[in-house]
Amino acid sequence: MSSHPSSRAQEARRLLAARLRDLRLDAGLSGRALAGRCGWSDAKTSRIENAKTPPSDADIRAWCAACGAEDQAAELITVSRQADQMYVRWKKLHGHGMRRAQDEVLPLYERTRHFRVYVSNVVPGVLQTEAYATALLARIAAFQGTPDDSQEAAASRIERSRVLYEGGRTFAFLLEETVLRYRIGNAETMANQLGYLLAVMALPNISLGVIPFTAERSVWPLEAFYLFDTQQASTELLTAAVNVSAPSEVTLYGRAFSELAKMAVYGREARARITEAITSLG
Repeated sequence: MSSHPSSRAQEARRLLAARLRDLRLDAGLSGRALAGRCGWSDAKTSRIENAKTPPSDADIRAWCAACGAEDQAAELITVSRQADQMYVRWKKLHGHGMRRAQDEVLPLYERTRHFRVYVSNVVPGVLQTEAYATALLARIAAFQGTPDDSQEAAASRIERSRVLYEGGRTFAFLLEETVLRYRIGNAETMANQLGYLLAVMALPNISLGVIPFTAERSVWPLEAFYLFDTQQASTELLTAAVNVSAPSEVTLYGRAFSELAKMAVYGREARARITEAITSLG
């Protein structure tokens, strides 16, 4: 990507701040006058206009009302929420445990018809067994220093996986072969997880490819990402979750997925690599 996702999020906030400033100027109001109409301090107006303080939904409604531009409030609130969702730090997202974060993405999964998922580190959440998910989430909580509700969060993650079986959806998964070898939990947990991958491969709505260690790379290994239809791409960094909905960026992720898919093996070859990984567990 051309810039760090946190920089893109900040740029989105600056653009929102500039639009609010333009509304004030178009209304012929000084910063002090707008603050008076909104019932807050001059300093707050300055902080919002300089993208130092992100405005709340109520702030945007008050600002638009003060400028006689109530008809623009809904659009600007949408812009503000998209900027907030673009780059969400894990410490904030998991501040009260991970169960809530699992529950909050369920509506996105329910409305998506076509999933494309590439992973280079761990098994995709929607394909995880409960034991694997619990082991992984417990380690994440310990590393982040956030409350450990890994069992409850894993149960929610398993509940979310029902979308695999409800019909009307298709799934294309690409796993780097490393994912089959990285050990999350004990040997039994890994063996059961890999066995589950073999089972779901039989579902008619699922395509699962494995990119071999030895594949000649046309695209280097990337951070894991999910594509939800053609509407959103989501990826997970060490410090934050990144969600993008700009068409050009979603298209770029789609292009990367297509190129990675060309390097993968499927069917019998993919099953053989999964089976080899199970055997290596001893």
